[in-house]
Amino acid sequence: MTRTISQIDTPGGQDELRRDDYFPTLVYSTKLHDAESMNKEILAAILAERDKDSKGIERSNYRSLGGWHSHNNLHKDPKFGRLTKRVNTMLAGISENLGYDTKRELKVSTMWSITNPPLSSNRAHIHPGALWSGVYYVQAPEGAGAIDFVDPRVVTIMNSPVYIPKKRRKTECWTKVKVKPVAGKMLFFPSWLYHAVEPNLAQGDGPEAERIIISFNVNQVKIPGK
Repeated sequence: MTRTISQIDTPGGQDELRRDDYFPTLVYSTKLHDAESMNKEILAAILAERDKDSKGIERSNYRSLGGWHSHNNLHKDPKFGRLTKRVNTMLAGISENLGYDTKRELKVSTMWSITNPPLSSNRAHIHPGALWSGVYYVQAPEGAGAIDFVDPRVVTIMNSPVYIPKKRRKTECWTKVKVKPVAGKMLFFPSWLYHAVEPNLAQGDGPEAERIIISFNVNQVKIPGK
């Protein structure tokens, strides 16, 4: 979309400065209206899963710091059916917003849980083999650790401009975005977008101090009969 930024005085008149925004990085979010009841169900299911497989697997999590990662097929478990259905419903809204082929739909292809006790974190990573990825916050105590999204354009690291000191930059000039975890919040982002999770600095050492999330990958699938 072309927009007019300003009219700039030039010799003998004014010239219009216009801007086109190409290649944006889109991040969608929602806060579930029924998060309290949803999270009670999911938390119980996650803890039961962790009791069954206390070792879990290691991906972006650090086992050495206590981070636990479940298997990747929670979306096939009826105990997570309510959340999976909600994710797919929100994905339909993203498909419509972006004008995706109506003969295909965005569907969860893999889903897993990660629990981070205090001082644990997740290394920077992407999600190969997926179109979109997402996270849902089940438990997020104060200080639990933000998710960091990093500008994918390498040029911003190689040669950065200087901005006005102590003045908030426009969002389109950010090179890193931190999103605070909030229980009941869901994020959707391109699977190629590098992201990491800061250390959990919540106070305490009991279960209530853990950062507990559900993550998922998404792909387009053909709708039967269309």
